[in-house]
Amino acid sequence: MDQLGKYLNKTTDAAPLAVFRIFFGIMMFASILRFWLNGWIEKLYIAPKFFFSYYGFEWVKPLGDFTYLLFILCGLSALMVAIGYKYRIAIILFFLSFTYIELMDKTTYLNHYYFISIVGFLMIFLPASSYFSFDARNNPAKAFSKIPRWCIDSLKLLLGIVYFYAGLAKLNSDWLFRAMPLKIWLPSKYDLPLLGNLMQQEWMHFAFSWSGMLYDLLIPFFLLWKRTRIFAFVLVVVFHILTRVLFPIGMFPYIMIVSALIFFSAPVHHKILQFISRLFKIEKIKFDTGGVFRFSESRKKIITGVVGAFFLIQLLFPWRYLLYPNELFWTEEGFRFSWRVMLMEKAGYAQFKVVDPDTGRRFYVDNSKFLTPFQEKQMSFQPDFIIEYAHFLGEHFKDEGYGNIEVYVDSYVALNGRKSQQYINPDVNLLNFANSFRHKTFILPFNDEIKGL
Repeated sequence: MDQLGKYLNKTTDAAPLAVFRIFFGIMMFASILRFWLNGWIEKLYIAPKFFFSYYGFEWVKPLGDFTYLLFILCGLSALMVAIGYKYRIAIILFFLSFTYIELMDKTTYLNHYYFISIVGFLMIFLPASSYFSFDARNNPAKAFSKIPRWCIDSLKLLLGIVYFYAGLAKLNSDWLFRAMPLKIWLPSKYDLPLLGNLMQQEWMHFAFSWSGMLYDLLIPFFLLWKRTRIFAFVLVVVFHILTRVLFPIGMFPYIMIVSALIFFSAPVHHKILQFISRLFKIEKIKFDTGGVFRFSESRKKIITGVVGAFFLIQLLFPWRYLLYPNELFWTEEGFRFSWRVMLMEKAGYAQFKVVDPDTGRRFYVDNSKFLTPFQEKQMSFQPDFIIEYAHFLGEHFKDEGYGNIEVYVDSYVALNGRKSQQYINPDVNLLNFANSFRHKTFILPFNDEIKGL
């Protein structure tokens, strides 16, 4: 505890956190703008008739046309974060608005949306506007050149967790010994200049699999060590640019590239800030006050307690899948929010049947009447989607006067190039099962084995 107390009192240069704040805000604004310009707000959050919810957040729903205002609020708050204007209000608004957007429909879940939300949450507790910001310029009492060291280290730790856990997740037999799902995805890139032919070679699929695993496991340590830091950053740039070329994953590669700058020493960040100063004619010297930011003792206890609990959750939450039986990739129970990035290729088919047990009357549901093609695709191989949709169908047809009904599903799923097999027990009435965190006993056993973490 004595060593911990000494560590929490150590200070460091504020420039790395200022650079992180600027690039994070700019990237988030660009992401929101890209979402808007591509028409995805209408397509994903206004046009659909039904939205899949996260457990405990069923109350989070799109706001109709007011959803555009939510995106405007998110984009403007991201800009305010970038320039450090009314930072505390801005970062709270950004975290709440972005997380609300993320929770509106589970269909759009991506690991990097979750990453952005938790970074936003962490930054609420960091003095990121103490240096090179409008807040520091407008109020010299809020301008500091030094901040607690743990504020920088906490961002490094979060990035390290993301990478290392992603690497641990790749330690499985499908990824390492079958090169799945890269063996399915890479051949489709036949039209890439120079790389197209290589994407057809099996040895290349294994090379990508093994190098991806080693990269995720080792890159945090290479970035931490001064002697390998520049080499590691070059690897970060090459890895994420290549990932962006091969896979349509939006802004995430660029976010990870600029986030990796946090590992560099303060002089590097001062050079970045000097470049920005020349570009926008800012007098950087005004921010070099030499002041040291310190939390009051009462605030420090609260903030370090919250941040400590936050990291404890980040370390433990990805392991919750161990509480469930059966193959994780098959059941997906505990799969989300655990940095299992691009490990599966699943294709499914789900035909729902509504039965009146009193009369024996039955009919099949046309999913396209309720779901978009993207929603139907995601629903077809994820059991929590299937059970939620079954309950929706039950309520819908009861409201239409069908009375006492039962809902069954005939479903098949193919995982990582295997032949499809029946997924959900076709003889169980799904309305008898609650939509909850409990193990879903209606999922049929996986007829193969995937070894690993």
